[in-house]
Amino acid sequence: MNFDFTFRSRRSNVLARNGMVATSQPLAAQAGLSILQAGGNAADAAIATAAMLNVVEPLSTGIGGDCFALYWDAKTKRVTALNGSGRAAAAASIHEVQELGYTEMPNFTGMSVSIPGTVAGWSDLLERHGRMGLADVLQPAIRTAEEGYPVTEWIANGWATQVKKLLRSPDWQSGDRDNGPEQPSGHELLIDGRSPQAGEVMRIPTLGATMRAVAAEGKAAIYQGEFARKISAHVQRYGGWITPEDMAAHLSTWDEPIVADINGVRLYECPPNGQGLAAIIAVNLAAGFDLAGMSSADRLHTLVECMRLGFADAQQWVCDPRVVKIPLDGLVSKAYAEQRRSAIDPRSAAQKVPYGYPMAGSDTVYLSTADGEGNACSFINSLYQGTGSGLVVPGTGVSLQNRAALFVLDAEHPNALAPNKRPYQTIIPAMTTRDGELHASFGVMGGYMQPQGHLQMMINMAVLGMNPQQALDVPRWSLSGPHSGLGAQESGGLLMVEDGWDFAVMADLTRRGHRLAPITGAGRTGFGGGQIILREPESGVLIGGSDPRKDGCAVGW
Repeated sequence: MNFDFTFRSRRSNVLARNGMVATSQPLAAQAGLSILQAGGNAADAAIATAAMLNVVEPLSTGIGGDCFALYWDAKTKRVTALNGSGRAAAAASIHEVQELGYTEMPNFTGMSVSIPGTVAGWSDLLERHGRMGLADVLQPAIRTAEEGYPVTEWIANGWATQVKKLLRSPDWQSGDRDNGPEQPSGHELLIDGRSPQAGEVMRIPTLGATMRAVAAEGKAAIYQGEFARKISAHVQRYGGWITPEDMAAHLSTWDEPIVADINGVRLYECPPNGQGLAAIIAVNLAAGFDLAGMSSADRLHTLVECMRLGFADAQQWVCDPRVVKIPLDGLVSKAYAEQRRSAIDPRSAAQKVPYGYPMAGSDTVYLSTADGEGNACSFINSLYQGTGSGLVVPGTGVSLQNRAALFVLDAEHPNALAPNKRPYQTIIPAMTTRDGELHASFGVMGGYMQPQGHLQMMINMAVLGMNPQQALDVPRWSLSGPHSGLGAQESGGLLMVEDGWDFAVMADLTRRGHRLAPITGAGRTGFGGGQIILREPESGVLIGGSDPRKDGCAVGW
């Protein structure tokens, strides 16, 4: 091992040989580990972990959301990409949204709900790469939903912010026009109309029953029959379009990953409709600089400018490529990076970064698993914003995502709302190889922080030689999100910087024109929560790191 293991954190790396799980909640990590110990592989452990996260972090993830995965198969030495995201309903209409007075997609109505792709994604990952079935891997989550679990401090704090949204309280200011029923079903995720306290035992029996149905019937339990009718009726009650026919038509897709190389390490990302394109473009740009030889200020400035260019292109081009043709080969090419790199001024932040024209050719949970045979899974599952749309399918315990809110209402834009089309997705897993062998399975959850986190983890590990826990511990930076009012690609947008950066570096960035927003304390959650499992190819030793900004952990055996 070539890492410096000097202890600099409140956490040390976790090392094991037989298997490892890293995620944002300890009970979920243990659920995945129990599957590995029972003979399951990385795919089986990933779905067990994801299902448990649905139970213990139901505000962030679950059956009503979407998922993406990258899987390293140790036998074939290939990375495959699973797109488990859903599409807009067949009746989705820009005109109908605009007739209601909206100038952009609403966040929390039925119109913001696209088909939830999670369970199909779970099933399809197991079918291609797993050894176990849904009936096996869902058992830890089912037991926990029915018997209960103590809520962590971190999750309890987030839960408290969602009560009015779940109850559609009259004083809840969503900005959306809500004509739903007077008695919403969000109470299924509350205790007597309130959020659970830290340490209080929470049970979600309706969610447990839904998972039992999935364990017994497979994905048909969600996309056909009673659940499909319930979700359709509920979404339509709040102004959406989903029908049982839309549910029955849903399919996951397997894609070819997109890649970028830096310092001998290859980064893999899922292709659009995910925003991994932003990370690929940024890494391709960064690869043309001597980052290791730069001062801290020069390196930080350069990476921020690379990320602005990546976001500028992602915001223009990320959409459903099966509906709108985009110049993907050109966007990920080294030639395009060379062309765009000339826009980076080493002395000054760009005032505005337009997207390029290559030649044609979001709250979330993340988990990483690896088994003793060398397989690994990088998996992300999300409802988008906290509790997604805030709509809970009655009698099921299933919160519905609001991914359709990421469509735009400009009919000429590649990401325009349209029937049977996937929206821009913020959730992205990552994976790296070195010399044709698995290097790391990792991710950094948190909306538009995700490609920025991927870039920073890549540089920390591949260029600066940090071990997984060090890479997660160091202070981060984050451009303000494209939908925050000031686009991430503009220097007028805030550059948020976590406490811990050297003051002289921050002063230097200010002189270059960066508009800094120092973030401390609880605000550090805006920098995402990452998990990393790295594998030493010769010894098979797994090295896990888990973000101290969350209450999860890496566990191994």
